[in-house]
Amino acid sequence: MGYILDLRKKVGKAPIIMSSACVLIVNGSGQLLLQRRTDNGMWGYPGGSMELGESFEDCARREAYEETGLNCLKLEYFTHSSGKEMHYFYPNGDEVYVAEIVFLCTEYEGELRAEESEVYEQRFFDLDDLPDNVTPLNVEVIQMLKRRAQTPMPLCP
Repeated sequence: MGYILDLRKKVGKAPIIMSSACVLIVNGSGQLLLQRRTDNGMWGYPGGSMELGESFEDCARREAYEETGLNCLKLEYFTHSSGKEMHYFYPNGDEVYVAEIVFLCTEYEGELRAEESEVYEQRFFDLDDLPDNVTPLNVEVIQMLKRRAQTPMPLCP
């Protein structure tokens, strides 16, 4: 997170717009990977802020790998989020308005491991049995994923 740390040295805790990319990693059983973060103790999906010159896809892959040890082989655009609903205060007082692209990944490789400086633990959850303390910025996207999983796929003609 070099760019954001450098920016924070200049603006302090003032509100900034933070471009980010996140990944909903879903296993073959339809379970969602969530991680309990060290900064707020809440559960959320992997992701983070973009570095200068980085694409959303590259950011999503980098963040997923750094935080989980998994290489996302295929990313599918899922949704985007921005605006006042994405206003957040980090526990250290930093204020952000997040503008994020969220990808879905069902094809990945690697061995699951937590980045201990950012993540206490991580595991796959059934969509009907998610933890209670999901970070507020992730709740609506996870609800969208649950609705999508409950919607039957249309048959091809």
